[in-house]
Amino acid sequence: MRSWFAVGLMLLASQAWGVKVSQTTLQLGDVLMPLHIAVPEGPGPFPPVLFIHAKRGIDDNESRHIAELAGQGFLVVMPDWQSGRMIERWPSAHDPDTERDVEAALDFLRQHPKACRIPAGIVAQSRGPYYSIRLAAKRGKDIAAIASYYGHMQNPNAPEPDQLFRVAPEVMQITTPMLLLIGDQDFELRRMSTGRAFYALWERGVPVELQYYPLARRAFDFRADQSPEEKIATRHARQRVKAWLQQWMKLDASNSCP
Repeated sequence: MRSWFAVGLMLLASQAWGVKVSQTTLQLGDVLMPLHIAVPEGPGPFPPVLFIHAKRGIDDNESRHIAELAGQGFLVVMPDWQSGRMIERWPSAHDPDTERDVEAALDFLRQHPKACRIPAGIVAQSRGPYYSIRLAAKRGKDIAAIASYYGHMQNPNAPEPDQLFRVAPEVMQITTPMLLLIGDQDFELRRMSTGRAFYALWERGVPVELQYYPLARRAFDFRADQSPEEKIATRHARQRVKAWLQQWMKLDASNSCP
């Protein structure tokens, strides 16, 4: 029932944003990973964006988000890194094998017939930005920019002292421009980790910007009980992400490929 509901919502999002949203699967050994693909109207090619979802899984919020990105002119691929490995929603531990699945989705995206042959952008939420920095440390030349919504900046499996006082070592390695978005009422530990990542990147000369949203709570951009301020923060964040991707993917105002 849930899958039919999600497909219905994806079709509605597609109609609302004038884009095509579809699903396919990638066979990765004995893992069959679903992929959600959002393609703008027109012949293309379009700038490629990898969307990495949070550990809460995929539902109508993520479907709307990738449709909105496609409505802005990006070709978006979102791998379902949980269901192919039978991982329940909200896992506490991080499964390193899922990183290979996300990397395979990046390869699929870059080879898509309607994708520009340029480094991809990444938009990621919560657990997703940890995948992003791991991927950027390994495949930096293939990634033009990262936009992180309230992201993990530390390995979820790391011990408590690392969670409290350090960022992941990949933060000290990557050179990928990174936009950090977070509400000022998010969890204290997440705000601390995001702040440390900002300083670590800035000190090394990596292009980085940190956007705090006043009066915005955890997951401010898709909460069912969004406040008026969080609704404004969501609109602002979507525009900031679009501008960040355009800048570092070297796109013009119409999102045409360079």
